[in-house]
Amino acid sequence: MKRVTGIGGIFFKARDAAALQAWYKRHLGIDVQPWGGTAFTWTDASGTPVGGTTIWSIGSDQGDAFAPSTSSFMINYRVEDVRALVDALKVEGCNVLDKIDESDYGTFAWVIDPEGNKVELWQPPAGQ
Repeated sequence: MKRVTGIGGIFFKARDAAALQAWYKRHLGIDVQPWGGTAFTWTDASGTPVGGTTIWSIGSDQGDAFAPSTSSFMINYRVEDVRALVDALKVEGCNVLDKIDESDYGTFAWVIDPEGNKVELWQPPAGQ
């Protein structure tokens, strides 16, 4: 079974999300949108889109989206079959959260790594 196929997103928590978003926009040229991040479109060497994006986002450190982790970041990994991977991780003794979410954006599950970081597993919708 193929496990991780790429990075779907990188999410940060910040004490002052607006100020940090502005810093990245000004100094690194990241096109931060009003929702707090941007979507980097995957392209080939000539700049032609090739069917994927990576989300980059900064949000408030007051939310609980990363719980039970206390880390200031979370990485979202693209996977081909999130349910099969969750089953394999459970068999391997990993700390898999008992929740799988399905939406128009795909199927999501979470595992906690040995350092306590919440890792998001994402199976994109068919065709993405």
